[in-house]
Amino acid sequence: MKIVTICGAGIGASAILKVNAEKALAALGLSASVVAADVASVQRVSDDANVILTSAEFVEAIGSTYAEVIVIRNHFDQAEITAAVDRALGEH
Repeated sequence: MKIVTICGAGIGASAILKVNAEKALAALGLSASVVAADVASVQRVSDDANVILTSAEFVEAIGSTYAEVIVIRNHFDQAEITAAVDRALGEH
C-alpha cells in the first residue's frame, strides 16, 4: 500500500502529513509506504498510490487518479489523520 501526501512545494505541509500518516499507520497496525511530494509531481509519484492526503486547495490540481483523495482539514490533528487512514486502508 502507498500513501502520497501533497502540498504546494512538497516540503512543508506534505512533510507534516507524511509524519502524521506514518504515526497513524503505526497506531492502526497497518503497513504502507508514505511519500511526500509537491503538487506539480503528483501524477508521477501517485500512479501506484492507494491514498492521497492533501489540503482542499490542491484537490483540483491532482486531477484524475485511481487513488482515494482525502482532504485533511488540520494537518496537526492526529485523530483526524488516523481516522482518515483507517477508513481508507483499514479492514472494512
